[in-house]
Amino acid sequence: MLDLAHRLAKPLGPWFLKHQRDLAWRRTRDPYSIWVSEIMLQQTRVDTVEAYYGKFLERFPDVGTLAAADESEVLAAWSGLGYYRRARLLHAGARHVAAQHGGAVPGDAETLRKIPGVGRYTAGAITSIAFDRPAALVDGNVARVLSRIQAISEPKLQDAGAAGHWTLAQKIVEAGSPRVLAQALMELGATVCTPVAPKCGECPVRSECQAHAKGLQASIPAPKQRGLSPREDLWAVAVRRGGRILLERRASEGLLAGMWCLPLIERKQERAGASPKAIAAATGVKVKAIEALAEPVKHVFTHRVWMLWPCRSEAVPSDMVNAAGDSGQVDGRLWIAPGERPRVGIPKVTEKLLAALGY
Repeated sequence: MLDLAHRLAKPLGPWFLKHQRDLAWRRTRDPYSIWVSEIMLQQTRVDTVEAYYGKFLERFPDVGTLAAADESEVLAAWSGLGYYRRARLLHAGARHVAAQHGGAVPGDAETLRKIPGVGRYTAGAITSIAFDRPAALVDGNVARVLSRIQAISEPKLQDAGAAGHWTLAQKIVEAGSPRVLAQALMELGATVCTPVAPKCGECPVRSECQAHAKGLQASIPAPKQRGLSPREDLWAVAVRRGGRILLERRASEGLLAGMWCLPLIERKQERAGASPKAIAAATGVKVKAIEALAEPVKHVFTHRVWMLWPCRSEAVPSDMVNAAGDSGQVDGRLWIAPGERPRVGIPKVTEKLLAALGY
């Protein structure tokens, strides 16, 4: 394996330096900035991250600034990237680094893994890329590259968690500049050794690839069998009063934790909208004149699909639950006018719903 690692490292480094994409997080050696990029890139497209990365760092340029920020500010800067748990863990991680390390991001993988939200892959990425110290990192792209190079046919051994991949990746980054070789492995998987139609003619390590030699690059790794994501049908209740609509801040745990959304109520077999009783129980507001919209708003999470059915309802005038006035915020509730938005913490799904309702 050591010989293979050296044979792979020798062409990978020059190839990466010549062919790498020009990405903002590759123009820095700052460990905090690289940490932010790695968290953003989890389950998110590169072009989407590019639109958020610079703005986020302008708002939170260092660990101390992020650690001192209110969570709602962090969520607002993250709004639109999705998977908000990442933002909360990044925030918690910054507070940990500020408290335990004086705001300086540690330079070794073992210490990094003690930070909230920093797993084995992220620790390896920060250590190798920011500090140029050899630490393996294996994500789906790297696992695919290494599976094809070795023509690994067993699905369990193709996975990013497979011990063999981590061992080989470690030896590869030890065979030259870790920051170059770690990024080279990721870049190869992202741009050349792609899941479908790999560009074998452009691969710098094609001569070492057993899958290519055997004509197996299309079948390795084996396609993962994914079950259908569970679907939830919910009423998204637009309680209106004086032209304003009610938003609620969701609970601090679970999907969209702490974010602003329309009140959501389980949709059973009703077609005319949630019942006045159910709306009153969920919102504390008595309503009348309920109207259901014909089309649902679909929102897909990693392991769940929401089908949100908007329904309008008018608040009974005497039932004003917002003691601060029509536009004030009290106890996690807020009345907004058309075009108005909460200052922080509004996710894409709420934007979709408000657009469907003409708000």
